[in-house]
Amino acid sequence: MPNRRLSMRNILEALRLHQQARLSNRQIGQALGIAHTTVSDYLRRAEVANISYETGLEIGHDELERRLFPAKAPASVQRPQPDWAYIHSELKRKHVTMDLLWREYKEAHFQGLQYSTFCEHYRKWAGKLNVSMRQHHAPADKLFVDYAGTTIDVVDGNTGEVRQAQLFVAVLGASNYTFAEATWTQGIADWVGSHVRALNFFGGSPRCVVPDNLKSGVTRAVFFEPTINETYADWARHYGIAILPARVRKPKDKAKVEGAVLIAERWIIAALRNERFFSLNALNRTIAELLERLNTRPFKKMPGSRQSTFENLDKPELLPLPSQPYEFADWQKRRVGIDYHVEVDGHYYSVPYQHAKEEVLVRIGEKTVEAYLRGKRIASHLRKHSKARHTTAPEHMPANHKAIADWTPAKFRIQAQKIGPHTLAVVEHQLNTRKYPEQAYRSCVGILRHINTHGKEALEQACELALQINSANYRSISSILKTGKAKPVEQQSQQALLPEHHSNVRGADYYH
Repeated sequence: MPNRRLSMRNILEALRLHQQARLSNRQIGQALGIAHTTVSDYLRRAEVANISYETGLEIGHDELERRLFPAKAPASVQRPQPDWAYIHSELKRKHVTMDLLWREYKEAHFQGLQYSTFCEHYRKWAGKLNVSMRQHHAPADKLFVDYAGTTIDVVDGNTGEVRQAQLFVAVLGASNYTFAEATWTQGIADWVGSHVRALNFFGGSPRCVVPDNLKSGVTRAVFFEPTINETYADWARHYGIAILPARVRKPKDKAKVEGAVLIAERWIIAALRNERFFSLNALNRTIAELLERLNTRPFKKMPGSRQSTFENLDKPELLPLPSQPYEFADWQKRRVGIDYHVEVDGHYYSVPYQHAKEEVLVRIGEKTVEAYLRGKRIASHLRKHSKARHTTAPEHMPANHKAIADWTPAKFRIQAQKIGPHTLAVVEHQLNTRKYPEQAYRSCVGILRHINTHGKEALEQACELALQINSANYRSISSILKTGKAKPVEQQSQQALLPEHHSNVRGADYYH
């Protein structure tokens, strides 16, 4: 059986890295935290099923799984076992792969093991090999990124408040060419923004980025399958880059960037220890000057400098930057409401009504809002900043505005009528003042739920007062109930009126 721990989402990422980034199976396996032989198995399945990365995005996760893993009957015959010692020795030879050895084995044993079982049995036979991996940094292959452990003080010129700026460092593996800049935080927006500016500084993209297990970039630092922050993964897809998180408790994976951070601390932070800065821009201008000195400083034990080595090795091999810069987007999980809308910063965006009450992944960009379900985009809207408003695509609505789940305008009216005429009037107002009745469902549910905490009489009185002040909405009714102002309007009016006959009341005839 294939290793099914790899999700459909990661299978799509494997296809992207293979077809677009042109990474080897070993590099893809390292990026996804799985064996390279497992990567070979999934790519072979995709080739047999004639599925490309673009096709996988279009059909979604469920159909992708069905095509890649069709049901099959269990094997009932004894399979001949390979000579595992021979397999192990042959794998040490140059260009010999598990796929080649398996094909040779199948030619000799037609009813032999299938490829995934073949690999699994070999791994059991070989066991764990305690091998220290020697790192070879090919030109433009890997960019190592991290934050320095020491911050830099920046003084607010108006208040005198001192803030600590973080120092982001990125270094190319082959040339040690270094980029650094100061940001206020290590949050995802600053993290991704520093990556964008680093690639602009280098003038191209490497094939891989190796971050430490920083929370901004890696949300779950598990050895076998580190979970990459969705925004960070979105940035990587935009530039065609693979993210290879440094393994937990494996210092050799990040030795390159730790060395660069140490040099940056000595050449930048230590050099600025007696300087005072009153803005982040001023600090970064000074850092750029020190960075140029660092990159052009001659090596001590070899000819050239970081700058010259970069020009000769890394720069010619960098991938070109995309025509459009990356638009920062935040990814958040949202539950679709009963009115088939999701809320983003107080505004409501529609999705197809069939997905009401489901959880979706929302990509929140500066200009657009997109909703994804199981890897497939189901809605896209221009981003709006108005509060408590709805953006509804007509194609997302049910035919003839029919019921969504068990909610209908008629049901709201029946429930409101049982409470009283003023509550019914408020519900009617909500349903009739929206372009589509479904847009009022959230408000109606919220208003009617007040009966659970305040009772029928208080809710009816609150609705009566809300109608009198022309504010028949959820917020006003909630405020009336919370402040205890819910009592009959007639009673309030009587308390405010003087009696009709009184010794101090002169009457209209007094002025004739």
